[in-house]
Amino acid sequence: MLKHLVVAVCLSAMGTAAIAAPDDYRLRKEQSRVGFTWFLNNDAMPGTMPVSSADIALDFDRPGNSSVVVSVNAADARAGALFANDALKGQSVLWTDRFPEITFRSRDIRRDGQGGAIMSGTLTVRGVTQPQTFTARLFRPSGQAAGDRSELTIRLTGSLSRSAFGANGYASFVGDRVDLDIQARIERQ
Repeated sequence: MLKHLVVAVCLSAMGTAAIAAPDDYRLRKEQSRVGFTWFLNNDAMPGTMPVSSADIALDFDRPGNSSVVVSVNAADARAGALFANDALKGQSVLWTDRFPEITFRSRDIRRDGQGGAIMSGTLTVRGVTQPQTFTARLFRPSGQAAGDRSELTIRLTGSLSRSAFGANGYASFVGDRVDLDIQARIERQ
């Protein structure tokens, strides 16, 4: 009986060692940004929002074990045109007096077969939570050794319907689609 218990403990320990936990990463806020493109009478207009926080755990062998939670500061959004900044933050669009942050929480991360990943989760804008999917790509800084994952840049791209979140102000001349291009610099903790 004791022999079976020792074998079971050894096998259990081996199994635990073989299943590594995801690596936790810290966001470099000053080197990260949320870029977005909105459309004014079909003309593309650039905008940015600063990333306020991120909780990132990446498992490169089993992407499904990875998780990402990112919050951006909508109250500091810039819409690319001075007149548009106040309109963007106003009650009919982002309503930042009441909802100063936008948050994304991953639910599923899987390889896309093209060297990147598909990240599905929920996006909360104006207190409204909707499903959202991003295409994700990882990059190492120039000069960093192959296989070194201590510093990375994550690029997430996707589009959303602003009316799905109740952000439908100025619909007669501002399009419904918003394209997102998020770049986050991270370092392993």
